[in-house]
Amino acid sequence: MIYDIAIIGGGIVGLATALKIQKARPDLKIGLLEKEDQLAKHQTGNNSGVIHSGLYYKPGSLKATNCIGGYHELIQFCEEEKIPFEITGKVVVATREAQKPLLNNLYERGIQNGLEGTRYISIDELKEFEPHCAGVAALHVPQTGIVDYYKVALAYGRKIIQNGGEIFLNHKVLEIKEQNGLTYIETSKKQIQSKLVINCAGLYSDKIAQLTEKTPIDVRIIPFRGEYFKLKKDREFLVKNLIYPVPDPNFPFLGVHFTRMMKGGVEAGPNAVLAFRREGYKKSQINMRELSESLAWPGFQKVAAKYWQTGFGEMYRSFSKAAFTKALQELIPEIEQSDLVEGGAGVRAQACDRDGGLLDDFSIRESPHAIHVLNAPSPAATSSLAIGGTVAELALKRFN
Repeated sequence: MIYDIAIIGGGIVGLATALKIQKARPDLKIGLLEKEDQLAKHQTGNNSGVIHSGLYYKPGSLKATNCIGGYHELIQFCEEEKIPFEITGKVVVATREAQKPLLNNLYERGIQNGLEGTRYISIDELKEFEPHCAGVAALHVPQTGIVDYYKVALAYGRKIIQNGGEIFLNHKVLEIKEQNGLTYIETSKKQIQSKLVINCAGLYSDKIAQLTEKTPIDVRIIPFRGEYFKLKKDREFLVKNLIYPVPDPNFPFLGVHFTRMMKGGVEAGPNAVLAFRREGYKKSQINMRELSESLAWPGFQKVAAKYWQTGFGEMYRSFSKAAFTKALQELIPEIEQSDLVEGGAGVRAQACDRDGGLLDDFSIRESPHAIHVLNAPSPAATSSLAIGGTVAELALKRFN
């Protein structure tokens, strides 16, 4: 079987890309390859489930345009497929006077990105939204919501199969070769031939990209683990919906926050620490080869030199429940260490360039026989159908 398009990666972005291609060109033969025994096992399956509004992203960036467009597509898809979701709204809270200018910058971005209804609220109003939250200034963002992205991804997969696509689980890509206009993909199970490869491999997207390129690519995926606690059941009343801090504009993470989840419970976190393997969901999971590659990357060394104080604080919180609790108390002073039980963890595939830049925007690159999604961190799940549409458009130009 020769496929028109082979998609590598069964996370939410790869699945959405397949779905968008099928919608535009149902005649094309599509095969999707996933190395695990199930879809959406990694970034998608460990997602906290927030439907992002587009508040944080630079106007005109791929993140901003795809998040806002993807938000509406996602909600429509959930309504059509009867996937439970809830538009809860969220508050973004400045806990110190020095954060007020940064909060105002966020407000301006929200307005530029077309977020109707985003507004400053008084401290009294903050107490109405979140009675146990403390701060000196706050925004309310009505568009934010919650959903279970694992369910969304499985629904994408079902529709792909209904539309005639094929999904191959347990097919780890080992080698990619090009010959006579075709791409030969050697997997752990068999060889697949395709006219075009689309790389949506997430934590291994740089590795897959390198299999198709003759010269070294200039980015490396650095895995950052986000660790969560959960509130004990009898303390969940402290959080009504979603409470976020003002993020550090120089660090591509949103800081520890509180999230009511669609599947129940309230998450608190995450921190952001270097994972010692690409799929290292626990401190004890170490892959020396992968860790060495991260530490040896010139870009990461520059990031570490620049953010060592921030990184040390994140690492300290990783090992100290008391320090983690103290960070959470900035938003909810009533939180106590005994209120927290260990939650899950996710690993973010953060692209880092050779010069020490942590790529902030989505990054999609083309080569003669492949399209690579090299950076698709949050809000990729919210944006999935829009990112899929963007990649599909690039792919379909080659079949006109």
